Amino acid sequence: MYSQNAPRLPAQRAVEVHQPTPITPAVAVPAPVVPVQPATVPTVASVVLPDGRVVTGYAINPMQPEPVTAKPVVSRAAVNVALGGIGFLAVCGGLLMVTAFITALTALITQLITLAAVLFGGFIAVQVLTAGRPGGGTTVNIRKAVFKRNRFSG
Repeated sequence: MYSQNAPRLPAQRAVEVHQPTPITPAVAVPAPVVPVQPATVPTVASVVLPDGRVVTGYAINPMQPEPVTAKPVVSRAAVNVALGGIGFLAVCGGLLMVTAFITALTALITQLITLAAVLFGGFIAVQVLTAGRPGGGTTVNIRKAVFKRNRFSG
């Protein structure tokens, strides 16, 4: 249909121009904080020092220390290591049981094969040892027979 050496023009595509769209932030940026005057003016306190000087100022509530959180007796890492060890021991126990089962199954198969060999060998030994005795087994007397035209006449 097409010749091998015919020149072909490359397929032309329409040019697409993409304009970027600005991304609006999903979270609104909070407005800057404006200082607010307190509704009431705090009381002024005056303190007389031992040397006679008077210091006047606003009363400030003392800083409350942050409550101390009780640390656990055992760290989380130690608990994780212990739990990992328990899980590992559980897996090892299961693997040990599977190994014991496979070992027992192998021993059973070995015993069955040995039993079959002993029974078969005993059967063969009985056949061999009783073959030469009279009265043992089936006796077949063969006498002269004549076959004429594929018929037995005896």
